[in-house]
Amino acid sequence: MLEKETLEFLKRLDKNNNREWFNAHKDQFIAAKENIAALTGYLISQIAKFDPAISGTLPEDCVFRIYRDIRFSKNKNPYKNNLGAYIAPGVVCMPPMYVNAGAYVDEGTMIDSHALVGSCAQIGKRVHISAAAQIGGVLEPVGAVPVIIEDDVLVGGNCGVYEGTIVRERAVLATGTVLTGSTPVYDLVRNEIYQRKPGAPLEIPAGAVVVPGARAIQNEPGLSWGLSLYAAIIVKYRDEKTEAAVQLEDYLR
Repeated sequence: MLEKETLEFLKRLDKNNNREWFNAHKDQFIAAKENIAALTGYLISQIAKFDPAISGTLPEDCVFRIYRDIRFSKNKNPYKNNLGAYIAPGVVCMPPMYVNAGAYVDEGTMIDSHALVGSCAQIGKRVHISAAAQIGGVLEPVGAVPVIIEDDVLVGGNCGVYEGTIVRERAVLATGTVLTGSTPVYDLVRNEIYQRKPGAPLEIPAGAVVVPGARAIQNEPGLSWGLSLYAAIIVKYRDEKTEAAVQLEDYLR
Protein backbone atom coordinates (compact mmCIF):
# COMPACT_ATOMS: atom_id res chain seq x y z
CA MET A 1 0.00 0.00 0.00
CA LEU A 2 0.99 3.66 -0.19
CA GLU A 3 3.61 4.36 2.46
CA LYS A 4 3.92 7.45 4.63
CA GLU A 5 7.56 7.89 3.59
CA THR A 6 6.49 8.30 -0.05
CA LEU A 7 4.18 11.19 0.81
CA GLU A 8 6.83 12.76 3.02
CA PHE A 9 9.38 12.61 0.20
CA LEU A 10 6.97 14.34 -2.20
CA LYS A 11 6.27 17.08 0.37
CA ARG A 12 9.97 17.73 0.83
CA LEU A 13 10.54 17.66 -2.94
CA ASP A 14 7.83 20.31 -3.37
CA LYS A 15 9.83 22.64 -1.11
CA ASN A 16 13.25 21.70 -2.53
CA ASN A 17 12.60 21.30 -6.23
CA ASN A 18 16.15 21.44 -7.56
CA ARG A 19 18.66 18.94 -8.88
CA GLU A 20 21.12 19.30 -5.99
CA TRP A 21 18.54 18.34 -3.36
CA PHE A 22 17.09 15.58 -5.54
CA ASN A 23 20.48 13.98 -6.18
CA ALA A 24 21.31 14.12 -2.48
CA HIS A 25 18.05 12.28 -1.70
CA LYS A 26 18.04 9.91 -4.68
CA ASP A 27 17.72 6.88 -2.42
CA GLN A 28 14.44 8.27 -1.04
CA PHE A 29 13.14 8.83 -4.56
CA ILE A 30 14.01 5.26 -5.54
CA ALA A 31 12.17 3.95 -2.48
CA ALA A 32 9.11 6.12 -3.28
CA LYS A 33 9.15 4.99 -6.92
CA GLU A 34 9.34 1.34 -5.86
CA ASN A 35 6.42 1.90 -3.49
CA ILE A 36 4.28 3.40 -6.29
CA ALA A 37 5.26 0.55 -8.62
CA ALA A 38 4.28 -2.01 -5.98
CA LEU A 39 0.94 -0.27 -5.43
CA THR A 40 0.35 -0.14 -9.19
CA GLY A 41 1.18 -3.85 -9.46
CA TYR A 42 -1.33 -4.63 -6.71
CA LEU A 43 -4.01 -2.57 -8.47
CA ILE A 44 -3.31 -4.38 -11.74
CA SER A 45 -3.70 -7.76 -10.04
CA GLN A 46 -7.03 -6.72 -8.52
CA ILE A 47 -8.38 -5.17 -11.72
CA ALA A 48 -7.38 -8.32 -13.64
CA LYS A 49 -9.86 -10.30 -11.53
CA PHE A 50 -12.78 -8.63 -13.33
CA ASP A 51 -10.95 -7.41 -16.48
CA PRO A 52 -8.65 -10.17 -17.77
CA ALA A 53 -7.42 -7.92 -20.61
CA ILE A 54 -5.31 -6.01 -18.08
CA SER A 55 -3.48 -9.16 -16.99
CA GLY A 56 0.21 -9.07 -17.81
CA THR A 57 0.45 -5.27 -17.76
CA LEU A 58 3.71 -4.20 -16.13
CA PRO A 59 3.78 -1.44 -13.49
CA GLU A 60 6.80 0.20 -15.13
CA ASP A 61 4.71 0.72 -18.28
CA CYS A 62 2.05 2.58 -16.28
CA VAL A 63 3.94 4.84 -13.87
CA PHE A 64 4.63 8.37 -15.08
CA ARG A 65 8.14 9.81 -14.94
CA ILE A 66 8.91 12.35 -12.21
CA TYR A 67 11.03 14.50 -14.53
CA ARG A 68 9.27 17.50 -16.05
CA ASP A 69 9.59 18.75 -19.63
CA ILE A 70 10.57 22.38 -18.97
CA ARG A 71 11.57 23.36 -22.51
CA PHE A 72 8.46 25.44 -23.17
CA SER A 73 7.34 26.19 -19.62
CA LYS A 74 7.94 29.27 -17.49
CA ASN A 75 8.01 26.95 -14.50
CA LYS A 76 11.58 25.64 -14.51
CA ASN A 77 11.21 23.24 -11.58
CA PRO A 78 12.82 20.06 -12.92
CA TYR A 79 10.60 17.61 -11.02
CA LYS A 80 6.91 16.93 -10.53
CA ASN A 81 5.68 16.93 -6.95
CA ASN A 82 3.56 13.83 -7.55
CA LEU A 83 3.88 10.24 -8.69
CA GLY A 84 1.06 8.82 -10.77
CA ALA A 85 0.05 6.01 -13.09
CA TYR A 86 -2.66 5.23 -15.62
CA ILE A 87 -3.75 1.68 -16.32
CA ALA A 88 -5.62 0.68 -19.48
CA PRO A 89 -5.86 -2.81 -20.93
CA GLY A 90 -3.58 -3.53 -23.86
CA VAL A 91 -1.60 -0.28 -23.90
CA VAL A 92 1.91 -0.97 -25.22
CA CYS A 93 4.71 1.45 -24.31
CA MET A 94 8.05 0.98 -26.06
CA PRO A 95 10.80 2.64 -24.01
CA PRO A 96 12.23 5.16 -24.19
CA MET A 97 8.91 7.00 -24.56
CA TYR A 98 7.21 9.60 -22.36
CA VAL A 99 3.63 10.38 -21.35
CA ASN A 100 3.27 13.71 -19.55
CA ALA A 101 1.04 14.50 -16.56
CA GLY A 102 -2.69 14.53 -17.18
CA ALA A 103 -2.56 12.75 -20.53
CA TYR A 104 -5.16 10.05 -21.22
CA VAL A 105 -4.19 7.01 -23.28
CA ASP A 106 -7.02 4.58 -23.98
CA GLU A 107 -6.91 0.81 -24.35
CA GLY A 108 -5.14 -0.99 -27.16
CA THR A 109 -2.90 1.97 -28.03
CA MET A 110 0.79 1.59 -28.87
CA ILE A 111 3.27 4.36 -28.03
CA ASP A 112 6.48 3.64 -29.89
CA SER A 113 10.04 4.43 -28.85
CA HIS A 114 11.05 8.10 -28.45
CA ALA A 115 7.42 9.21 -28.85
CA LEU A 116 6.15 12.00 -26.57
CA VAL A 117 2.55 12.50 -25.41
CA GLY A 118 2.07 15.99 -23.97
CA SER A 119 0.26 17.13 -20.85
CA CYS A 120 -3.52 16.51 -20.92
CA ALA A 121 -3.46 15.15 -24.49
CA GLN A 122 -6.32 12.76 -25.19
CA ILE A 123 -5.44 9.57 -27.06
CA GLY A 124 -8.21 7.18 -28.14
CA LYS A 125 -8.44 3.42 -28.54
CA ARG A 126 -6.13 1.39 -30.79
CA VAL A 127 -4.03 4.38 -31.81
CA HIS A 128 -0.44 3.87 -32.99
CA ILE A 129 1.90 6.74 -32.15
CA SER A 130 5.00 5.84 -34.14
CA ALA A 131 8.64 6.37 -33.22
CA ALA A 132 9.73 9.96 -32.47
CA ALA A 133 6.22 11.38 -32.97
CA GLN A 134 5.19 14.24 -30.69
CA ILE A 135 1.68 14.96 -29.43
CA GLY A 136 1.50 18.45 -27.91
CA GLY A 137 -0.11 19.28 -24.57
CA VAL A 138 -1.58 22.25 -22.74
CA LEU A 139 1.85 23.43 -21.55
CA GLU A 140 3.51 23.23 -24.95
CA PRO A 141 2.91 26.15 -25.48
CA VAL A 142 1.30 27.37 -22.26
CA GLY A 143 -2.45 27.91 -22.63
CA ALA A 144 -2.98 25.65 -25.62
CA VAL A 145 -6.03 23.40 -25.60
CA PRO A 146 -5.46 19.64 -25.51
CA VAL A 147 -4.67 17.71 -28.66
CA ILE A 148 -7.25 14.99 -29.32
CA ILE A 149 -6.39 11.85 -31.29
CA GLU A 150 -9.51 9.74 -31.84
CA ASP A 151 -9.83 5.95 -32.14
CA ASP A 152 -7.86 3.91 -34.72
CA VAL A 153 -5.63 6.77 -35.87
CA LEU A 154 -2.15 6.00 -37.19
CA VAL A 155 0.41 8.72 -36.38
CA GLY A 156 3.52 8.14 -38.49
CA GLY A 157 7.11 8.49 -37.36
CA ASN A 158 8.43 12.00 -36.66
CA CYS A 159 4.95 13.52 -36.87
CA GLY A 160 4.00 16.50 -34.72
CA VAL A 161 0.45 17.36 -33.63
CA TYR A 162 0.12 20.55 -31.58
CA GLU A 163 -2.05 23.45 -30.36
CA GLY A 164 -5.35 21.67 -29.80
CA THR A 165 -5.58 19.97 -33.19
CA ILE A 166 -8.27 17.28 -33.38
CA VAL A 167 -7.51 14.22 -35.50
CA ARG A 168 -10.75 12.37 -36.14
CA GLU A 169 -11.12 8.59 -36.09
CA ARG A 170 -9.24 6.34 -38.51
CA ALA A 171 -7.16 9.16 -39.99
CA VAL A 172 -3.61 8.39 -41.11
CA LEU A 173 -0.78 10.91 -40.69
CA ALA A 174 2.12 10.00 -42.95
CA THR A 175 5.69 10.18 -41.71
CA GLY A 176 6.84 13.73 -41.05
CA THR A 177 3.41 15.39 -41.08
CA VAL A 178 3.18 18.42 -38.78
CA LEU A 179 -0.15 19.91 -37.69
CA THR A 180 -0.40 23.18 -35.71
CA GLY A 181 -2.93 25.93 -35.19
CA SER A 182 -1.46 27.86 -38.12
CA THR A 183 -1.11 24.92 -40.52
CA PRO A 184 -3.45 25.00 -43.53
CA VAL A 185 -4.56 21.54 -44.60
CA TYR A 186 -5.45 21.14 -48.28
CA ASP A 187 -8.03 18.46 -49.09
CA LEU A 188 -7.46 17.39 -52.71
CA VAL A 189 -10.41 14.97 -52.54
CA ARG A 190 -13.11 17.34 -51.30
CA ASN A 191 -11.54 20.55 -52.65
CA GLU A 192 -11.49 22.23 -49.22
CA ILE A 193 -8.94 23.97 -47.02
CA TYR A 194 -9.07 23.30 -43.27
CA GLN A 195 -7.69 25.85 -40.80
CA ARG A 196 -8.12 26.83 -37.18
CA LYS A 197 -10.89 29.40 -36.70
CA PRO A 198 -11.67 31.68 -33.74
CA GLY A 199 -13.08 29.43 -31.04
CA ALA A 200 -12.59 26.26 -33.10
CA PRO A 201 -9.42 24.16 -33.47
CA LEU A 202 -7.99 22.64 -36.63
CA GLU A 203 -9.77 19.36 -37.37
CA ILE A 204 -8.60 16.53 -39.59
CA PRO A 205 -11.62 14.67 -41.04
CA ALA A 206 -12.28 11.04 -40.18
CA GLY A 207 -10.43 8.59 -42.40
CA ALA A 208 -8.26 11.25 -44.06
CA VAL A 209 -4.78 10.27 -45.26
CA VAL A 210 -2.52 13.28 -44.67
CA VAL A 211 0.97 13.71 -46.12
CA PRO A 212 3.53 16.52 -45.80
CA GLY A 213 3.71 18.84 -48.80
CA ALA A 214 4.47 22.40 -49.85
CA ARG A 215 2.71 25.43 -51.36
CA ALA A 216 4.44 28.03 -53.50
CA ILE A 217 4.90 31.59 -52.22
CA GLN A 218 3.01 33.82 -54.64
CA ASN A 219 4.65 37.24 -54.19
CA GLU A 220 7.45 38.37 -56.49
CA PRO A 221 10.47 37.58 -54.25
CA GLY A 222 9.04 34.16 -53.44
CA LEU A 223 8.38 33.38 -57.09
CA SER A 224 11.76 34.61 -58.28
CA TRP A 225 13.58 32.64 -55.58
CA GLY A 226 11.44 29.54 -56.04
CA LEU A 227 10.39 29.44 -52.37
CA SER A 228 7.60 27.44 -50.82
CA LEU A 229 6.00 26.97 -47.40
CA TYR A 230 5.11 23.75 -45.61
CA ALA A 231 1.55 22.50 -46.04
CA ALA A 232 -0.30 19.35 -45.02
CA ILE A 233 -2.21 17.67 -47.85
CA ILE A 234 -5.06 15.16 -47.76
CA VAL A 235 -4.39 12.96 -50.77
CA LYS A 236 -7.18 10.42 -50.21
CA TYR A 237 -9.41 8.79 -47.62
CA ARG A 238 -8.87 5.33 -46.20
CA ASP A 239 -9.66 2.56 -48.67
CA GLU A 240 -8.85 -1.13 -49.06
CA LYS A 241 -5.25 -0.38 -50.01
CA THR A 242 -4.79 1.79 -46.91
CA GLU A 243 -6.37 -0.87 -44.72
CA ALA A 244 -3.93 -3.47 -46.03
CA ALA A 245 -0.99 -1.15 -45.34
CA VAL A 246 -1.98 -0.51 -41.73
CA GLN A 247 -3.08 -4.08 -40.98
CA LEU A 248 0.41 -4.75 -39.62
CA GLU A 249 -0.89 -3.10 -36.46
CA ASP A 250 -2.83 -6.25 -35.60
CA TYR A 251 0.32 -8.36 -35.83
CA LEU A 252 2.44 -5.87 -33.88
CA ARG A 253 0.00 -6.01 -31.00
